[in-house]
Amino acid sequence: MYQLYIANKNYSSWSLRPWVLMRELGIAFDEKLMPFIPGSNFEPFRKFSPSGKVPCLIDGSIAVWDSLAIAEYLAEKHQTVWPADKTARAWARCAAAEMHSGFAVLRNICSMTCGLRVQLHSISDALKKDIARIDELWNEGLRRFGGPFLGGGQFTAVDAFYAPVAFRVQTYQLKLSDSAAAYVNRLLGLKSMQQWYADALAETFRDLPHEEETLAVGKVIADYRAPAA
Repeated sequence: MYQLYIANKNYSSWSLRPWVLMRELGIAFDEKLMPFIPGSNFEPFRKFSPSGKVPCLIDGSIAVWDSLAIAEYLAEKHQTVWPADKTARAWARCAAAEMHSGFAVLRNICSMTCGLRVQLHSISDALKKDIARIDELWNEGLRRFGGPFLGGGQFTAVDAFYAPVAFRVQTYQLKLSDSAAAYVNRLLGLKSMQQWYADALAETFRDLPHEEETLAVGKVIADYRAPAA
């Protein structure tokens, strides 16, 4: 059975991608949660991940240590990872890759913290641009391939890559078009996403750098997490 190494569910957007993909597609795995620790995680994480980062998928003697690489590795064994239609599959790969390598402003300002609700101090033009592009992408996928997911009727890797954005929209109350907002609600309503969210709320660990990043960009108006240990 696969082993999937992830970090704290409240914070680790990269870990969420393969986790929710495998859960939604019914691909069995053993979850290995490795909490962030004060200082650098690099050396402890190197025990299982060549890059010293998560997520990392272990399949026997094979380690796959990047979320996009994990999706492609799984696609070689599981046909439902990407859309079956050739055109939808090509679009989905492009949209996932764009998320993987882009949207730096959104990542930096709206870091994932599932259990909080945050009112941003301001929304810069650069952040507005990232939000608008995501809205455009989602609407294109839903329109071209018929929904309810980005590549068509089934949840696939492209949806998994945007799953962390759904939590960011919820946390920072980001404004989207009606159809894009409905897609966010669709993702948040998935059983796998609800399980991730419940687990995130139950975590008592706090990572100071993540907490400080959030306080620097906005005012915390609600905290639904269990009390810190």
